[in-house]
Amino acid sequence: MAQNASDYSNDSFQLYDLRVEVVCPPNERIQCGARHGDSFTLQGEMLYLPPDQGFSIYSLGAVLPLLAAKQRVTHPNDWMTTDAEIACPDPNCKSRLKITRMGLRTFRHSEVTVVPLVKQD
Repeated sequence: MAQNASDYSNDSFQLYDLRVEVVCPPNERIQCGARHGDSFTLQGEMLYLPPDQGFSIYSLGAVLPLLAAKQRVTHPNDWMTTDAEIACPDPNCKSRLKITRMGLRTFRHSEVTVVPLVKQD
């Protein structure tokens, strides 16, 4: 029988904050408009850029599908745990996008959705 979320005393879960940073090899021409060290952070669902810094939408498009998975705790042997660099989507650009897991942040299910928790039997 399903159980309503109000019966749960703890509806919390944790996600990693992430930092995504551009890594450019020395003396290489970078096509995407990025500079070595350009970055953004992801905290929960919120993406933050440093003041006066942009980020290519094409580079963002390459890394975006991986961010939700990188935020979650994964098995130590999972490639999502160990692999951290994504190639620039421009095949002529040598830059990479490095995803670094930062500290864990705690969220509550009841604060991020209106869909109730239902205990599975």
